[in-house]
Amino acid sequence: MNAIIAKRVDSGSADIGEIRDLARAAGYEVVGTLTQTRTEDAALHLGEGKVGELAELVAETGANTVIFDNRLGPYQTYNLGRKLPADTAVMDRFRLILEIFGQRARTKKAQLQVELAELRYELPRVEAKVSLARREERPGFMGLGEYDESREQDIKAQISAISDELETIEATEEHRREQRRESGFDLVALAGYTNAGKSSLLRRLAADVEVDENEGLHPDLDPTAESQDKLFTTLGTTTRRAAMDRPVLVTDTVGFISDLPHWLVESFKSTLDSVYRADLVLLVVDASESVERMREKLVTAHDTLYERNEAPIVTVLNKTDLVDEATLQEKREALSTLAPNPVAVSAAAGTDIEDLVERIEEGLPAYERERLVMPMADDTMGVVSWIHDHAEVEDVSYTDAGDQVTVSFAARPSVVERSRNKAADLAVPVES
Repeated sequence: MNAIIAKRVDSGSADIGEIRDLARAAGYEVVGTLTQTRTEDAALHLGEGKVGELAELVAETGANTVIFDNRLGPYQTYNLGRKLPADTAVMDRFRLILEIFGQRARTKKAQLQVELAELRYELPRVEAKVSLARREERPGFMGLGEYDESREQDIKAQISAISDELETIEATEEHRREQRRESGFDLVALAGYTNAGKSSLLRRLAADVEVDENEGLHPDLDPTAESQDKLFTTLGTTTRRAAMDRPVLVTDTVGFISDLPHWLVESFKSTLDSVYRADLVLLVVDASESVERMREKLVTAHDTLYERNEAPIVTVLNKTDLVDEATLQEKREALSTLAPNPVAVSAAAGTDIEDLVERIEEGLPAYERERLVMPMADDTMGVVSWIHDHAEVEDVSYTDAGDQVTVSFAARPSVVERSRNKAADLAVPVES
């Protein structure tokens, strides 16, 4: 599929880097670009002369799609289609993002979220058609009429039904998060913009590639975390147990993207719950980008995270293999207000991952220390093994007579409480 990229800005120069990446992620080959600096034209978005240039460019390149890095109204889309060569598809930034989401949605939850976003995108356009039909009293114009009124009600009903279904899924996922915590796991979430390297970092932190699904802790997760130079490779969430002494689960989430409307963010809010309800958030930033771009993304990410997030946030400057030390230090200083104490790593090269692990351990909730003295019963070693799996064991000792075992460990308060209960339930065998 060949596409022309078009963008209008009110002032300054138009940056089309991200929209190019988005188009590539959707499978388009960009064969031409067109930009304009001017106020928005109510009918065509671009000026009429510029639309004429766009039509010529489409004809010259043989493009079958024009992608606007702007938000187009329904009538602007309709009017542009009439000005361009026949059968030329016109889409705006958000329609393109929805197309990418649709391609990436693999789980039931992701598919529902995409469907919800598409319906929320379509609803105001149908409402506008109905409004114009009533005002103009021309039910045939642009296909307007009773069909559109029926479609409007149908969309609202579908939005309600899907929202209810997603709430049920969210409740199940929240229950699973609590089960993980009760089992002794701390929850760490990777957040940040697409292509910052979150999936690559997850693989570096992971204890293994496979997910152990036998405990029923996370049966809905993919067995691998993809690491590709492609936007939105991770649409859902992927969780791994971290290679740390402390039991930690790290979740890679959908990447942020700039200039998303509220209705689109709202459609994917349940995916962001993995971030909002984590014990620690790692905000991953591409250190190879310009300071201006990094600052812009940090500000937007902070706005998104601090709105609902209560967990500590650690900024991770990734891709240090692409930046020399002097430049990296300059970026640290320039961004010190937004990222006062970042951790610099290279997920691709595996550099300084140990420093990040230390920061994770420092940022997680403090452990409670315990010393349990247990009789040597039939189930005692099973309890000792359980404590090893869910806590940081400092010492295990046995009496000379072998009738008692003492375990010194540190763990989450919930794990300490469960350990005490398990120890109290131990039954000493009665001698015959």
